[in-house]
Amino acid sequence: MSDVATIDAIIKALYDVISGPAGQARDWERDRKLFYPGARLIRTVINDAGQPEAQVMDVESYIESAEPYLLANGFFEIETARQTDIFGNIAQVFSTYEGRHKADDPEPFKRGINSIQLYHDGKRWWVMNILWDNEREGNPLPEKYQ
Repeated sequence: MSDVATIDAIIKALYDVISGPAGQARDWERDRKLFYPGARLIRTVINDAGQPEAQVMDVESYIESAEPYLLANGFFEIETARQTDIFGNIAQVFSTYEGRHKADDPEPFKRGINSIQLYHDGKRWWVMNILWDNEREGNPLPEKYQ
């Protein structure tokens, strides 16, 4: 219950679950407990034709997609800034992140923003959706999110 009692706790848990050294299995059962049934994770990419593309996944599809990479490569994603808006039982969090292959790497290999939509059911917070995009040439992180 501590992972989902507050917005701070659930965001911390999201980053904790996917972070770790190469060869370390991630705690996917913990991850599953963060998401509302039917939640979506949406990775944005630029396809080979140079066009934006959204890759929509449910939690199980995300785990299947991410697990081989996370096991083969060290991956540590940390939150570096956050902007949160709350109305009633919903919250929208823009969570700026940096990704490193080792926890002590001096520079990140990527940065971006997770747009996280949350719902509070009166007892706990649930992740409803995560939509993310990475910084790249022509798409720098805006200063207000750093």
